[in-house]
Amino acid sequence: MALASLAMYDMAPAVRSANDALWSVVRDRLRAEGFSAPERLNHDIGHEAAWLQPDLVFAQTCGYPFIMQLRGRVRLIGTPRYRFAGGSGSDRASFVIVRDESVFSSVEALRGTRAAINDRMSNSGMNLLRALVAPLAVSGRFFSDVRVTGGHLASMAAVREGLADVAAIDSVTYGLTAVHDPSRVAGLKILAETPAGPGLPIITRLDASDAEVAVLRAILPEIATDPIHAAIAAPLGLIGFDLLSEPAYERLALLAEQAWALDYPELA
Repeated sequence: MALASLAMYDMAPAVRSANDALWSVVRDRLRAEGFSAPERLNHDIGHEAAWLQPDLVFAQTCGYPFIMQLRGRVRLIGTPRYRFAGGSGSDRASFVIVRDESVFSSVEALRGTRAAINDRMSNSGMNLLRALVAPLAVSGRFFSDVRVTGGHLASMAAVREGLADVAAIDSVTYGLTAVHDPSRVAGLKILAETPAGPGLPIITRLDASDAEVAVLRAILPEIATDPIHAAIAAPLGLIGFDLLSEPAYERLALLAEQAWALDYPELA
């Protein structure tokens, strides 16, 4: 049975509804061209569990696991562009957030604080933050503690509730949350931005045909830019779609290599 998932930004009801509507357009185009497509997005499967399913038609992954684990095992469709701050084109940075009342005035002032990250393989929550603080680390450490929360919203909550002092939040997640669920960003402020790199790519299974990939690469830019689909694109902050090549994502691996060269292989 074919699988489609958009779990990476499956958050506020308005975002989920827009994702469902986006998929319905993609589904109908695929079927019109003779390809199999599931009726609905799967909202139950975890994002990582979807990526290597043999029947995967459509999913979004994180750029760091894409280049480190998935390259050569899935097909890259392309990368969305979003209207939110914290990026340029399909490149995205993360926001380094702290509590409103915190006294931190610079990234260096965060030395010895407690960090929250969503996942050890996350580009936005870990890799970009590691690249930012690696030049400041001493003997392989910068933070006093690193808490793995399981998601960006949980990392934001950890900072807001005083369980952590700082987190790096994907700027699209932050933008969507500020628009659709502003209570979650209340009490937080942006201290800095991380280095930027290619954003979250859309992928499909490795044995998808060139013809099927071509359909996906044609319909997604239409959804992002055609006014007829504005009710879908607007809630998602979607403004375009770039057909990046796999080597474009090597920049994310390079950030990791630079941190390793500074004897900072793990965010700590």
